[in-house]
Amino acid sequence: MSIYKRNDTWWIQFTAPDGRRIQQTAGTQVKQEAQELHDRLKADAWRMKNLGAKPRYTWQEAVIRWLTEQSHKKSIGTDRELLRWLDKHLSNHKLDEITKIKIDAIKNAKLSEGASNGTVNRMLALLRSILNRAHQDWEWLDAVPTVRLLPLLATRIRWLTPDEVNRLLRELPEHLKAMARFTLATGLRESNVTGLQWSQVDMYRRCAWVHPDLAKSSRAIGVPLNDEAMAVIQQQIGKHPTHVFTYEGQPVGRANNHAWRKALIRAGINDFRWHDLRHTWASWHVQNGTPLQVLKELGGWADLTMVLRYAHLSSKHLEEYAGNSKAVTNLLQGNF
Repeated sequence: MSIYKRNDTWWIQFTAPDGRRIQQTAGTQVKQEAQELHDRLKADAWRMKNLGAKPRYTWQEAVIRWLTEQSHKKSIGTDRELLRWLDKHLSNHKLDEITKIKIDAIKNAKLSEGASNGTVNRMLALLRSILNRAHQDWEWLDAVPTVRLLPLLATRIRWLTPDEVNRLLRELPEHLKAMARFTLATGLRESNVTGLQWSQVDMYRRCAWVHPDLAKSSRAIGVPLNDEAMAVIQQQIGKHPTHVFTYEGQPVGRANNHAWRKALIRAGINDFRWHDLRHTWASWHVQNGTPLQVLKELGGWADLTMVLRYAHLSSKHLEEYAGNSKAVTNLLQGNF
């Protein structure tokens, strides 16, 4: 059959004039709509074979190629989540049918779900990247519509005071408490803490390291271990042969979980994520006088752009100039 039903959705199947077997979902529960799409696809295939028309590639074909070529990305899981959401809006579209009007409709649909501007921008940036790749590298598109991102408001850095940290640690289960203490001592990201292995730790030299393939900046990070970090590490010895942090004998997959969120509620701490422990670490460093360039190296940032978010927390380097705001005395006053 040229069209057939699978569950509640119609599917299309036919053999193109060049011998290719076309099989895909029509993305609709209406038979007439599926038939119209089938006829259009079949006509396009005929024109390509007999008139030499340029192939019109689908969004789904672009997604499959993108995921294949970008499988090495650390954020490929995030890409997959965003593409699953986009599928309901673009699954049956040809790439040249994705116009600025269509993109604006997708943007508004995401906003209507309550998504923040930042979340919408991540989705739009991925969509733009795929369209640009289809145009510049794959030559599947003659032109790419303009994709404008939404404005972002600068937000404050969320960090905890020592008293808040003590309240939180008292509420955390032991395995999360250990990882939180280690994060506050080293500033490492969640994945680098949960995935830390004994092969990455040198107790004698009091240091650890993050390999380039595990670092967000794709550069190796050397991590000095202070007394607090060493104490946490020593408490984990013997619990697992390869991984430092475990729960019930198994490596921890994620720290920002249900137990973490319940502990925040019990501690009376609002608007705080696991990643904000890293912000807390950096904020304390700056307030205690750590130079921004040193903080950049400690945190494994590629440049100072991200570190400058914390610069306002310290004014020590400005103290000698603070008195310059006094009125300037006119030395010639009274000589007229």
